[in-house]
Amino acid sequence: MKWIYSVSLAASLVIQPALADDLFGPHPINEQARDAFVSDLLTKMTLDEKIGQLRLISVGPDNPKSAIRDMIQKGQVGAIFNTVTRSDIRAMQDQVMQLSRLKIPLFFAYDVVHGQRTIFPIPLGLAASWDLDAVSTVGRISACEAADDGLNMTWAPMVDVSREPRWGRGSEGFGEDTFLTGQMGSAMVKAMQGNSPADRYSLMTSVKHFALYGAVEGGRDYNTADMSPQRMFQDYLPPYKASLDAGSGGVMVALNAINGVPATADSWLLKDLLRDEWKFKGITISDHGAIKELLKHGVASDPQDAVRIALKSGVDMSMSDEYYSQYLPGLVKSGAVSMAEIDDAARHVLNVKYDMGLFNDPYSHLGPKESDPQDNNAESRLHRAEARDVARKSIVLLKNRLETLPLQKSGTIALVGPLADSQRDIMGSWSAAGVAKQSVTLLQGMRNATAGKATLLYAKGANISDHPGIQNFLNLYEKAVSVDTRTPQQLIDEAVEKARQADVVVAAVGEAQGMAHEASSRSELNIPASQKKLLQALKATGKPLVIVLMNGRPLTLVQEDQMADALLETWFSGTEGGNAIADVLFGDYNPSGKLPVTFPRNVGQIPLYYNHLPTGRPYNPTKPNKYTSHYYDTANGPLYPFGYGLSYTTFKVSPVKLSARTMARHGTLEASVTVTNNGARDGATVVQMYLNDPVASISRPVRELRGFKRIMLKAGESQTVTFKIDEDALKFWNQKMQHVAEPGKFNIMIGLDSVRTQDAQFDYL
Repeated sequence: MKWIYSVSLAASLVIQPALADDLFGPHPINEQARDAFVSDLLTKMTLDEKIGQLRLISVGPDNPKSAIRDMIQKGQVGAIFNTVTRSDIRAMQDQVMQLSRLKIPLFFAYDVVHGQRTIFPIPLGLAASWDLDAVSTVGRISACEAADDGLNMTWAPMVDVSREPRWGRGSEGFGEDTFLTGQMGSAMVKAMQGNSPADRYSLMTSVKHFALYGAVEGGRDYNTADMSPQRMFQDYLPPYKASLDAGSGGVMVALNAINGVPATADSWLLKDLLRDEWKFKGITISDHGAIKELLKHGVASDPQDAVRIALKSGVDMSMSDEYYSQYLPGLVKSGAVSMAEIDDAARHVLNVKYDMGLFNDPYSHLGPKESDPQDNNAESRLHRAEARDVARKSIVLLKNRLETLPLQKSGTIALVGPLADSQRDIMGSWSAAGVAKQSVTLLQGMRNATAGKATLLYAKGANISDHPGIQNFLNLYEKAVSVDTRTPQQLIDEAVEKARQADVVVAAVGEAQGMAHEASSRSELNIPASQKKLLQALKATGKPLVIVLMNGRPLTLVQEDQMADALLETWFSGTEGGNAIADVLFGDYNPSGKLPVTFPRNVGQIPLYYNHLPTGRPYNPTKPNKYTSHYYDTANGPLYPFGYGLSYTTFKVSPVKLSARTMARHGTLEASVTVTNNGARDGATVVQMYLNDPVASISRPVRELRGFKRIMLKAGESQTVTFKIDEDALKFWNQKMQHVAEPGKFNIMIGLDSVRTQDAQFDYL
């Protein structure tokens, strides 16, 4: 690992501009010292300087460097985002030290979601690894690379539970399950922040989007969310709480409304719950332009009203608008906002700056000037081995008829598809400072694997989409998608010609990364028509067809499943994606990923998720009955269930063994299974434990994930896997909003996915 750097803090202090004697360290990084320091600092600040700390601005056309310099001099900026080079960050921090009255340091933030310069699989792909060590690796490397660029904070992790695959931002989260998302988010926070966000190569996290952003109606981004308190506390809020309990110093406030109240205006959410009940002491930050949007939400009458509502509701820092600086002075003068409320918000901003160690050294994440990289994109700054390893773990084998995979490194292989050679798309959305030219495409990965051993033919075969409106949408802000000017038939004809020469065909199809992004909601979840036509033409050749999916959400794949001899879900797998996918295709790595989301058969089934509530008229596919809860015009149930994923070997799970048949109140119980690799290859799998409360005061889900363990077994090897069950695993929010575990029978289900399980029962007394 290239995580240990030799930069000396003492050396960095020597060359920096002179600091205010009474403001800068050394200060002990603890809560008592921080509170005393910040209280004293607030007494020295003017109202305008306090309000300036509440402003987070982005460098860009709206804020050129000359304007930023002026704002810094006047103390009108608290933090900067979207600047990712040491020289630029150093220059702005220099301006604070040289021009501002109190020299209160800026902090610098960026969307480091799944890597900074080395790009790892999108978070949905990370979740498919079910590997907390892999997630920690991603978090640690991401923090090291980001801190090495001078950054102090990231807008991550995103822990919005989403059962809505039409929502494009699902690619940034960890899937549909509360428990899995909470575990992943907590691991990411701990890895990124390390022992302290003040450490040289640590990064403060800002958990997002608080709250319920993944539950927007219709999957339309920025839309409203409406749900009962039980579902909110049961299913959607726990991952935020888990990530905050892990120590996250920041919270980004969601853009959506919750039961009619925009999160930016929700004092119950940001004060009663977050501050009073959960005891959060960090910083709350609005999403981009959210305070202005309160007018369009219809809860503020004018800009002053929007600012008053946001500040009083608990939004400390305003992202990318000028409303706080424009209107808070007048609101304080009129008495509509109190000085105590200004102090409270400013205190939270100053607290995190103290926690980041900026009052000990404003340049703590920069190092000495002479250490600045001559080439920001130098190959030596990347962590390719780790990226390849994590990407392999995220890949899910969905189908493998007659052991089509792994492929042989011999003969002739045809690789086709619009995503086969796209360096931009394989990185996925929110790829931070990653450089597309440094990413390995599937074509390059397969060339690396087959060099001197097999003949590899390539044809693009189709554009991502032939729809001009979609092409224009994807290229709106950058030339993200290359459009081949040949006719669709010419592209297909070339691909078919290559396929006919080959022994096997690999088709890389799915979504462009811009199709699974913010503001990229979809009303259909199918593979675009241009690519469907390509697959149909390839299938007609009669050659074995391996479909490699690249996508940021569940897709409807009934036809693709029927056409494919093998089907591999690779998500957007990052800088080393092509090599990782090739490792799996050729059997150098045995796939072990499991789906963190349910794949529906068609969009009409949505929402479709594994831990649904029972109904009084359940549908039984073996004994169908008209008057039951089902669709009459399609097969019921998912195409691929939550937790599902195949391997090149096979595993057998023994019956469940319980340490006792009863569990006392406040007691514990252990449940064990023995897993055997009864195939011919070594391989890893994920053992999953689900619980069900069959009789309770309110209906409880048919099953809920309450534990998982990833294990590696050699061919023929067995291992006993034990899960400890405590009272917290049985608790739920009842109709009176009490968090309780009710006595009675509980079902326990352990298996390798959410459907095929070994079951047992115990009594909770």
